[in-house]
Amino acid sequence: MRVNPRTRLQIAMSMTRTYAIGDIHGLLGKVRRLIARCQHDARGQPLRFVFLGDYIDRGPDSRAVVEHMMELEAHLGDDAVFLKGNHEDMALAASESSVNAGMWLFNGGDSTLTSYGVTSARELPEQHLNWFRSLRLTFDDGRRFFVHAGVDAARPLDAQHEHDLLWIREPFLSAARDYGRLVVHGHTPRPDGRPDLRPNRLNIDTGAVFGGALTAAIFDGGTTNPIGFIQVDD
Repeated sequence: MRVNPRTRLQIAMSMTRTYAIGDIHGLLGKVRRLIARCQHDARGQPLRFVFLGDYIDRGPDSRAVVEHMMELEAHLGDDAVFLKGNHEDMALAASESSVNAGMWLFNGGDSTLTSYGVTSARELPEQHLNWFRSLRLTFDDGRRFFVHAGVDAARPLDAQHEHDLLWIREPFLSAARDYGRLVVHGHTPRPDGRPDLRPNRLNIDTGAVFGGALTAAIFDGGTTNPIGFIQVDD
């Protein structure tokens, strides 16, 4: 029996596992171990990674994390999605104007400069700054809406402001609105180190850079909510 191309594509998508990974913040060891555990969990099935941003700042290995992400992008192509976080946004702003440098440094940019062996954001490699500029703000797979910080509940998902996508906390965290998608986000570290699943959203920033775990949420093509989580603690 012949299977038409559309049906074949739908079957492939239903078999693909998606691993969404929260805020990394310069923790190379944790993200490398977490990626390896996700690949082992897939057991040869097609998989896709969605990284929710904040690759840099606070942790010791920001440069190495960025280089590792760029290598993954080159190797995995469309099977890896890289979103922008507010920390990449701050680094870009600091690289464009020294007026913006203070805010970035106050939020952990000093550790990023140390990892690059430079003294200002303007000295960061242009290739890495261009990669920050290329990062997507959102990814919608039809069931989930992946974003760094969250969304403005008063606006449709396709009419969001960039600042909210990168920075919002309240009133998003308390909103009960049904978005028609599960909003999967990071940005707000969970004090208990556990993912926070609500009817309309999932927070997987479990405070890795503050001593918590780095978390991946596992999704399949048949259900909207995660089917499980993988965490790396050390």
